[in-house]
Amino acid sequence: MAFSLLPRHLAESIYWLIPQQLKDQGIRLVLADLDNTLAPYEEALPSPALTAWKEELEALGITLFVVSNSRKSRRCPDFCAALGVPYVRHAGKPGVKGFQAALQQTGVPAREALMVGDQIFTDILGANRAGISSVLVRPMAWGKNPFRRVRYALETPFRMAAMARIP
Repeated sequence: MAFSLLPRHLAESIYWLIPQQLKDQGIRLVLADLDNTLAPYEEALPSPALTAWKEELEALGITLFVVSNSRKSRRCPDFCAALGVPYVRHAGKPGVKGFQAALQQTGVPAREALMVGDQIFTDILGANRAGISSVLVRPMAWGKNPFRRVRYALETPFRMAAMARIP
């Protein structure tokens, strides 16, 4: 398990991840954080764009799977049911247990998986520790939560280091 706060890739959003390119790279499983990666915190249902992206992945044999730390009782189950994707909630990121559960449920090895998230200290660190390639996306919304703003500010040096490292 590697301890690294730097993502392997950067993207503006999940929509920068082209399903055909992922397939060409041997990716069979896209793990994704829910809040601020697939949808803003306040969005209860998947957007039409997210649904279309997920369907494009599926058409190429790629599974979208949500790995979330969400503690809200219905947020993750309801959103994932509406999108039609499997999930692990209370994943305990940056621990590896949630990632391992997703890999086990799908039968996909870590080398054929990709984790997409908006947070370095949970999504990226956890994926790197689990041996899963990581992609850092820009948070969809900063929100009103002051703790979230502080957390993103603390991640700034690592985001900048990743930008300098990744061409």
